[in-house]
Amino acid sequence: MSSLFDILGPVMVGPSSSHTAGAVRIGLITRKLLQEEIVFADIGFYGSFAATYHGHGTDRAIVAGLLGMQTDDERIPYSLNIAKDNGLKIYFSTIEHLQNAHPNTAVVTVQGKSGRRIVVQASSIGGGRIMVNKIDGIEVNFNAEMPTLIVHNFDEPGHVAMVTNLLFKNNINIATMQLYRNERGGYAVMVLEIDDGINQALIKEIEKFKGVLKVTYVNQEADNGI
Repeated sequence: MSSLFDILGPVMVGPSSSHTAGAVRIGLITRKLLQEEIVFADIGFYGSFAATYHGHGTDRAIVAGLLGMQTDDERIPYSLNIAKDNGLKIYFSTIEHLQNAHPNTAVVTVQGKSGRRIVVQASSIGGGRIMVNKIDGIEVNFNAEMPTLIVHNFDEPGHVAMVTNLLFKNNINIATMQLYRNERGGYAVMVLEIDDGINQALIKEIEKFKGVLKVTYVNQEADNGI
């Protein structure tokens, strides 16, 4: 079944739900995953994005998202100037080869004020919707349409039990859970989509678990900030 947004498209500024609205959301998700103000961004475009990013405003759209703008923000066409005024350094490039990637894909490397960095590969899949494909090179594949908790940890026994038990004790229901790792005993990522939001106190508690490297959280229904 198609939703109303599949037929009418998202509320947006720009000519294309895939190349502008979707791109804004890629930038915004990247900002939320970094969890701090961005001072540097390296944006690589692949496929259709690479061929048309300037004409469709995909470059301005992704930067708008990195600045925290939503898809209907009237400042989107001026995002590059706003970024410059804010001291955000941006570099654009095209990517010729990207294995098993959607035609509308961007690879965004960002750095925050504290020096924290993250690399996000995401695709715009139509109607303003997106799919986050990789975080720091680890395959994840989630759309962030539900509150999403991402736990980065060493690949050791017990981490899944610790996180799910904490959510259970706080009456938080898990809708979906995906587990990824780069190799046995290496770097692992746990992606949990939950029915309701999670507060910062619980996120801090998960961060204190032994072997947990970092925790990121995305809730599209929350406020427009980081």
